[in-house]
Order: sequence, then C-alpha cells, then structure tokens
Amino acid sequence: MSELATESVAQEEQEQKIRKTHRPGTYHRLMIVATVLAVLAAVVAAAVYAQDKYSLKSPGGIAFSDFRGYEDWSLVSSARTDEILKVIVANPIMINAFKAGVPGNGQPFPEGSRIVKLQWKPKKSTEASFAVDVPDTFSQAFVMEKDSKRFPKTGGWGYALFNYDPASDKFTPDEKSPADCGHSCHVAVKAKDYIFHPYEKR
Repeated sequence: MSELATESVAQEEQEQKIRKTHRPGTYHRLMIVATVLAVLAAVVAAAVYAQDKYSLKSPGGIAFSDFRGYEDWSLVSSARTDEILKVIVANPIMINAFKAGVPGNGQPFPEGSRIVKLQWKPKKSTEASFAVDVPDTFSQAFVMEKDSKRFPKTGGWGYALFNYDPASDKFTPDEKSPADCGHSCHVAVKAKDYIFHPYEKR
C-alpha cells in the first residue's frame, strides 16, 4: 500500500472516531451534565459555608446550642420600645412552670429553664388598612438559662446576647456581654425569680 493510501486510510479512521464521539446531541448532553454538576457544587459549597449559629458561644461561655429549636418555642409575652419590637419565648420546661403558677406561687423556675427575647426593628405596615407597626429587620436574640451551679452569683441565671447582621445573614456573640450582662437589670424582679414577663393570658 502506498504511503498516500496509508495516510488516507488513517485520516478516514480518525474522522470516523470524531464522528462517533460527536454524534448529534452529544455536545448538548455533555453541557447539561456539566451544568448540573456546577449547580450541585454551588449548593454543596453554600451548605458547607453557611453559618451554623449553634456553634457560637458568648464571652461568658453560654452556648447558642443550649437554645436549639427556640424558633418554635411557645410564646410567653411581647413588648416594645420606640425602637424595638420584642417577642419572648420559652422552652417547654419553663412554659410548664409558668402554667403551674411559677413564679406567682413563690416557687423558682426549675433548672434547665430557658427563655429568649427576640428583637426586631419595627416598620409601618404598608398593607394593613389601619396604622400598625410590624417587624422589619431582626436584630438580636437575648437569652437566659437557669443553671444554679454555673451561675450561683446571679440568682442561678446566665445571660447572653447574640446580635444578627441581615447583610451577612450571620449571628455574632455580643463581645460586650459577659454571662451576667442582664443581671443588674433583672435584680429589680428578684421576687419573680428575675423574670420580667409573665405568661400572658391567651
């Protein structure tokens, strides 16, 4: 076989390989697979780098994880100032104590009681047909937990503040907030086991 014929056969074989590899639709299928893989990688990366707020601890050593699930805890009460709307929720241990008459019956809240004050900046509703303030930007979670062994100097309660930044969607422990940050204010209600808000009628 001549050198020219050999080159022609080799070229034909190469072209057949290319045609087989690049059948109609193959390119598009490859692009779809690549796109799907890229989307999955982005989702996984977002999950990996999303903040785990429950890994945070206050300067006084109060772990946010102690309040895991607070988003679904029962309502105790609400309050507001000119600048802040507040909703107070508590864990089942504390809710049951409230329902049993604590602290009005002279009994303290049991160990393991936890309460959270959720705070929003308010705004005027643009949808309601009457004047009403509604939550706008979430700003803070103020937490208290009853653990007499850990907090004997503050009536058995530990306090912490976790600030929320909507721009980064992240919580940070308030560095100016040691474990007894709220005690000085709560001494005013020592007779109520340091809790301001009663369990409101509903």
